[in-house]
Amino acid sequence: MNVIDTSSETLAILPGLLCDGTMFARQVAALRGAVVVGGFYGTETRLEGMADYALARLPDRFALLGHSMGARVALEIVRKAPHRVSRLALADTGVHPAQPGEREKRYALRDLGRERGIGALVDEWLPPMLGPAARADEALVASLRQMCVSAGLERFEGQIEALLHRPALDDLLGAITCPTLVVVGEADAWSPVAQHEAIARRIPGAKLRVVPGAGHMLPAEAPAEFNAAIGQWLAWPATDAPQTAAENQGEQ
Repeated sequence: MNVIDTSSETLAILPGLLCDGTMFARQVAALRGAVVVGGFYGTETRLEGMADYALARLPDRFALLGHSMGARVALEIVRKAPHRVSRLALADTGVHPAQPGEREKRYALRDLGRERGIGALVDEWLPPMLGPAARADEALVASLRQMCVSAGLERFEGQIEALLHRPALDDLLGAITCPTLVVVGEADAWSPVAQHEAIARRIPGAKLRVVPGAGHMLPAEAPAEFNAAIGQWLAWPATDAPQTAAENQGEQ
C-alpha cells in the first residue's frame, strides 16, 4: 500500500458508533501522521462531551476526519474550535435531527442487547451496515464484529443516547470555511448518497466523493478507494477553497 505523508499536518480520525481504530487500520497504515482518537470517547454520552474529549487530546491545529457518529463529533469540534481545524472530511453520516421512530429502533437494539447480549445486538445491527461484497467477506465481517462486540453494551447505550440528543446543525454547515470533503459508499443504506449530496450543497465549497459498491463501513470495506479520496483531500491547498458542490457533480 502506498504511504501518503501527512506528517506535516496531524490527521485526527474520529470513529463512529461501536467503532475504534480497527475500522481505520488501513488508513493509519497508509496515511503517515494519522491518529485515531481512541477510548470510545471515554465515558462521554453527549456529542459535545465527545468533542471536548477529542480536543483535549489533539494538537493546536489538525485535519479532521469523522466517520458516521464521528462525523457528528467532528462538526461539534468545528462549532467549538473552528480555528483548530485546517480541513474537514465527513464520511457516511448525516446532519438531520432525530427522526420519527428512531428512538424506538435504537432502543429495540438496546433491549435486544440487554436480553441476549452484545453479540446478538451486533449480529442484528452490523450486516445492514455493509455493502453486498463486504457481507460476503467472512474475514472482514469477523473483524468488524469483534470490534463492535468488544465495545460492549454500556458503550452502545451511551453512544445511542448521544445520537438521540444530538444538537441541531442548521446554523453550522453554512459557516464552515475550511476545505471540506463529503464521502460516502454508494451502497450505504443507513446514510444514503442523496443525504450526502444535500450535505455537500450546504457547506460552502465542499466536494462530494461516492465510492462504488461500498456500504456504511466504507473505510474498512474499500480502503484503497477511501484512502485515495482522503489523500486528494489532504493535498488541497489549505487556504484555497475547492470547487463548489455544484461544480463538482461530474466528479461523482
